[in-house]
Amino acid sequence: MPGMSALIDAAVAKKPSGLVVSIPNPDALSPSIKKAVAAGIPVVSMNSGSDVFKSLGILAHVGQTEFQAGLGAGQRFKDAGVKNAVCFNQEVGNQALTLRCNGFFQGLGVAEGAGKVLTGKISDPTGMQATIAAAIQSDPTIDGILTLGPSVANPALAAVTASGKTIHLATFDLSADVLTAIKDGKMDFAIDQQQFLQGYLPIVILTNYAETRNLPTGDGTGLIMTGPGFVTKDNAADVIALAAKGLR
Repeated sequence: MPGMSALIDAAVAKKPSGLVVSIPNPDALSPSIKKAVAAGIPVVSMNSGSDVFKSLGILAHVGQTEFQAGLGAGQRFKDAGVKNAVCFNQEVGNQALTLRCNGFFQGLGVAEGAGKVLTGKISDPTGMQATIAAAIQSDPTIDGILTLGPSVANPALAAVTASGKTIHLATFDLSADVLTAIKDGKMDFAIDQQQFLQGYLPIVILTNYAETRNLPTGDGTGLIMTGPGFVTKDNAADVIALAAKGLR
């Protein structure tokens, strides 16, 4: 986060016509972002920050609301008959990931605070796989696992495969391995927030704002949703083809 703040400060010093930021940690990044806004630089946020962008004076946010995305995942698992699912958080303290798990458990119909969250370090895939394997072994009723990114999806897939059990598995975000697993029926789905649009639309918005002062209002607050979308076995092949072109 200090490095990211320094990059924002350096960009502001160049007095650009517009600035695009992501806000994974509002406490750490808000001072630098507020300096940009105070300097009169139009700012659009993307990916992380849907819950705080307005309070920072940012014009618009392009992305998804994490709680709603998690809610959709939970509802899909519930419709598939999942009764006892866990959520794996690889970055405890990241508010966006906490919201994903909270929404997931609500979608499943789990009482608030009663959902089981597994934790681990994103830099330790072997440890994450061992944690998931231990949970499956200790609780044979686990029939669903939601991971919050591809870095955890691979260890989870390995743990589920090694267990020999039928366990529903889904993840946030896409990777080549995730898409292949979905196509092959080894994962139920991936939640797609359409990152290409998250990179593309802020530049379109800022360009139009600089040239015409036109500004889309999104849902009325400036939130422009790019997700959640869902990649399933039905459309995985199409997404794989688009990913090869750099569009997904």
